[in-house]
Amino acid sequence: MIKIDAVTKKYGTITALEHIDLSIGKGEIFGLLGPNGAGKTTLIKILTALSRPDSGTCAIDGIDVAAEPDRIKPYIGVAPQENNLDRELTAYENLLIYAMLHRCTDRETRIAETLKRVDLWDRKDSIVAGFSGGMQRRLLLARSLLTEPAILFLDEPSLGLDPQIRRQLWDIIRKTRIDGRTVVITTHYIEEAEALCNRVGILAKGRLIALDAPDNLKMNVGRFVVERINEDGKLIQRICPTRDAAHDMARGENNGVTVRKTNLEDVFIQLTGERLE
Repeated sequence: MIKIDAVTKKYGTITALEHIDLSIGKGEIFGLLGPNGAGKTTLIKILTALSRPDSGTCAIDGIDVAAEPDRIKPYIGVAPQENNLDRELTAYENLLIYAMLHRCTDRETRIAETLKRVDLWDRKDSIVAGFSGGMQRRLLLARSLLTEPAILFLDEPSLGLDPQIRRQLWDIIRKTRIDGRTVVITTHYIEEAEALCNRVGILAKGRLIALDAPDNLKMNVGRFVVERINEDGKLIQRICPTRDAAHDMARGENNGVTVRKTNLEDVFIQLTGERLE
């Protein structure tokens, strides 16, 4: 469904993406994981024809995105990181304008179904300025779904949301996946990638440094982590291949030791020596 070949993008002397090769299959929830500035949003902009690569190509269903941007627009829906809703209009009016711009047929039915899908039908006539952050994120998601796209791009969909609201949004994204859509998510939240994604690509400084299912990535570095705080207050972490090995290591420490399962941030640290922030 999505094919990225040798994509590079620079801004002056800064390399935002460096020779990215990646394929994303139909019906997959794919996560682009990495810290701020890793290149996640840049790649989404290239895939949605908002930016052009300096070299390399991106194709959606065999269509070159840069060469034929108008042809790929019917395939995609985008919920951007920036909240670009019209805050002075109602939820219904925001979706109506979007539906008109995209020449959607049967607009009233589509808007009603979409608002119900994200649990905002009862607030359809409310001004968006009075919505909570979570409600506005749900409305952004509803807008991206309105044209019934085959591919949904979600750029940091739960940014700034509290954990309870974040999980409500995850449920909506899972339902979207069940509908058969391909979903591409950018995030720097570890739990989001682990909860939603079939596969994850880890970006660091514009390079794709790892690509696999979350469980496989964790298995490759080790299943368990032994943590302790040293005399200087620094967190010391050691990754072990098995639970038994982790407990053996923990017994060798004096006190204040924790044993836990590996997460994707541990994978990132192991690969780069840095933390996701």
